[in-house]
Amino acid sequence: MTDRIVGLFLLAISIWYGVTAGDYEASFGDPLGPAAFPVMLSVPAAILSLVMIIRPDEEPAWVTGKPLLLQVAAVSLLLAYAGFLEVLGFPLATFIAVALFGRILRSSWPKSIASAAIMSAFLFLTFDKLLGLPLPLLPEFVS
Repeated sequence: MTDRIVGLFLLAISIWYGVTAGDYEASFGDPLGPAAFPVMLSVPAAILSLVMIIRPDEEPAWVTGKPLLLQVAAVSLLLAYAGFLEVLGFPLATFIAVALFGRILRSSWPKSIASAAIMSAFLFLTFDKLLGLPLPLLPEFVS
């Protein structure tokens, strides 16, 4: 029964994601438009959620204890990252998120910080400079 509930939840999210992505407009991008990729992601998500509804696992084994807490922490971190992306600016928000993800994945602080510095710089340069996607560089309170 729990697989069907999760499947219905994921189906609702994928439908909402596909519908809201279809309304997205930008003044730059490829001929297909900026909504093409999100819509392409929502279709397989909807199909896979239907599989969960139609053919649920007979005895699902749900995660408990520390692994469950780590999963909740990871999802919470993703939501916080999305919420703080414009407020903190892309490089700082990405740095914090990658460093904390490193810790969630049980990496040491020095390795997490080094990875975060490299990833945030690389991703900013790739998306903003190479691909021409405008990303907020500085936190809102600085600019």
